[in-house]
Amino acid sequence: MTHVFVTGGSGQTGPAVVAELVASGHTVTGLARSATAAARLEALGATPLRGCLDDLDSLRSGAEAADGVLHMAYGGDFSDLDDMMRRDRTAIQTLGQPLAHSGKPLVVTSGTLVMPAGRVTTENDAPDTAGIAAFRIAGERACLDFAARGVRASVVRLAPTVHGPQDHGFIPMLIATARTTGVSAYVGDGSNRWPAVHRLDAAILFRVALEKAPAGSVLHGVAESGVTMKSIAETIARRLDLPTVSLTPDEAAGHYVNPFMAMVYGFDAPVTSAYTQQLLGWAPTHPTLLEDLEHGDYLTAPAS
Repeated sequence: MTHVFVTGGSGQTGPAVVAELVASGHTVTGLARSATAAARLEALGATPLRGCLDDLDSLRSGAEAADGVLHMAYGGDFSDLDDMMRRDRTAIQTLGQPLAHSGKPLVVTSGTLVMPAGRVTTENDAPDTAGIAAFRIAGERACLDFAARGVRASVVRLAPTVHGPQDHGFIPMLIATARTTGVSAYVGDGSNRWPAVHRLDAAILFRVALEKAPAGSVLHGVAESGVTMKSIAETIARRLDLPTVSLTPDEAAGHYVNPFMAMVYGFDAPVTSAYTQQLLGWAPTHPTLLEDLEHGDYLTAPAS
């Protein structure tokens, strides 16, 4: 494979993936919905293709010209999850159709929060169709359906925390809440577990999946199976010199930005990536989440 078409290459995880692909000798064309996104892709050594996920002609032309497709983009109005699901599924179907019967790879991004809660789940376990991230399952299925149509289709489920410099995901939101409220909180006894992966390790996994993941593979982008929320809250508290506090689920609903975030932070979501690591020879080597909280940029003073 030499030419990869990427969606979401200018987002948070995407630039690390694009840089990894370019450094490994692949040429990259990236979907860009704005001039800023296009400039970011160009700075990484990729060629921008202007368009968005609703621009099916751009998706189709990008896929037709490529030796493989990596779909990382996801967006829309989170108050209308059904529309987001339909939008993503349509995009995946559009990207996959030009690859049919070619043996080319199609790698689609999902998240480990699709998995059942309360136990360590594997790549071979079924996702939870009633879970908090069930809206991602339709995209997974749309991708994997292409495995029967001569496409080397695979799904990468990323950990809810993909950490590293300039993260703007769940952990920074947790830190911002601690700064605002004056306490670093966890739900219940804080023993609920979150998987995590460093952004650079995730980038390597995406590249290896494009290069050699077998058709129909479901992969877990997880370096740590489950970091307890209490350990995360305690690290934040120590670094910010704040007290920790345990919240009931009802208290959490008022403490965080919205009730959904309270549910997410109280979710017990451990998963393993043992099969992924064995299948692809992927071995995460970058700092852990708690190491990043200790030594990274998460807890530097916010700009005034």
